[in-house]
Amino acid sequence: MNAVAEIVLIIDAVILICVAPVEMFFLDRPWAKKFLGVEFTNRTDVELWAFCIGARNSLGAAGVCVGEWMLHTGHAGSGLVVMIVAAWYLLLSSLAMGLADLLGKWHPRGGSIRGTIGSSVPPFIALVAQGIWG
Repeated sequence: MNAVAEIVLIIDAVILICVAPVEMFFLDRPWAKKFLGVEFTNRTDVELWAFCIGARNSLGAAGVCVGEWMLHTGHAGSGLVVMIVAAWYLLLSSLAMGLADLLGKWHPRGGSIRGTIGSSVPPFIALVAQGIWG
């Protein structure tokens, strides 16, 4: 895997590892609502969504970490596959969040734009970088 793709995915994994606990466990705190850009009147209405998005972030980051470990411990071919699969997973699941917003599943509509862009750009950059310079 080329250095650009690798660095972007590592940075993305670190961000995801930091954000996941906020989504999963601290969503009702005012600072977490502001940070995540969510507003709700009843926490139980969004608990499942928040926990699942946090789990998605954790799984994506774990895939990147495992792929990174494999790349540098003598399993470069398998590590590359894991990294590419993790990048596609992160990109497509993020774009699904944007699609849900377009379909009116996010309230207020358009509220997920910042999160969708923030979580889809790093894996997109990594995939393009790997495709161009791989």
